[in-house]
Amino acid sequence: MDVDVPCKLELISDLPGHDERAWQVAWNPTKPLLASCSADKSVRTYNYRPSDHGSKSLTFSHVSTIPTGHTKTVRSIAWAPSGKTLATGSFDSNVGIWEREDISDSEDAGESAGDWECVTLLEGHETECKSVGYSSSGTLLASCSRDKTVWIWEVKPDADFECMGVLMEHSQDVKCVAWHPSEEILASASYDDTIKLYVDDPSEDWFCFLTLSGHKSTVWSLSWSPRGSYLASSSDDLTIRIWKRVEEYKWKSVLELRGHERSIYSISWGVGKGASENLGWLATTGGDGKINVWEITETQDTKDPLSAKLLARVSGAHDVNDVNSVSWCPRPEHPDLLASAGDDGSVKVWKVVPS
Repeated sequence: MDVDVPCKLELISDLPGHDERAWQVAWNPTKPLLASCSADKSVRTYNYRPSDHGSKSLTFSHVSTIPTGHTKTVRSIAWAPSGKTLATGSFDSNVGIWEREDISDSEDAGESAGDWECVTLLEGHETECKSVGYSSSGTLLASCSRDKTVWIWEVKPDADFECMGVLMEHSQDVKCVAWHPSEEILASASYDDTIKLYVDDPSEDWFCFLTLSGHKSTVWSLSWSPRGSYLASSSDDLTIRIWKRVEEYKWKSVLELRGHERSIYSISWGVGKGASENLGWLATTGGDGKINVWEITETQDTKDPLSAKLLARVSGAHDVNDVNSVSWCPRPEHPDLLASAGDDGSVKVWKVVPS
């Protein structure tokens, strides 16, 4: 794969600090905050600001370490759309809900704000929780587990949660949950090689309306396109598939990408920069330590509606270590910022720049 790429990933911040492997990174959607979680059972938060007045470069600094109280690895973290609440999913099978004691609305997200406290602990999974995620409205939270289930919780006032459904559609460990960016559609990915899509039946409960098959091995990660008409998935079979919504409740596989030599653990689809036909940038990473950034574009061809171009890449992103997570910054002023987390316990922040 020795092709010329038009851009490169420039390392703008290396944030060590976790004592064991870092599993996931998550950008706060409303404040200049980045969070990471780890096998050391902690969550670390970092803020970022212009390096000096009028500067385009950013300085990242550690703000707080949340000890969490989880008794095992914190595998997953997710911010609520308000940016005021953080969910943690742990191998101790529980989901923690965290809020700041004194939520200041200042842009500074500052060191002066209160400590994070666990306002609710959601119990229900029998074994390791692998992934958590909030719906775009912030009114629903999903979690999934090695116990083969997906749980959907309704978020109520005063940190109260009500279980809306326990979905037992997968035959194996469920690795990932991902909400559609604007609709209440949930996707899950599993060790059983499939992806399941769920909706709420107004007269009944949440149910699985579609199973997407095609991957030949474990599906590790899912990411919706920013406008929601496509879903990307990555697998142990060394491929990334993109599924197109062709009817309200029907998706089909329209593109397969290769570019990794080992399992692809994490993908993230951001808005990117560029022309209007550009569907955004898809970042992919995994066990080979590489991060690839693909520019995804719609074509006029009905048979092959998408094309992908390798935009940027970096090898050995976390030295010789596996990279477990990539995530694009969701804030509109920073569409070219990508964070990664690796087995070295570090979080790194990259910027896509012309090569």
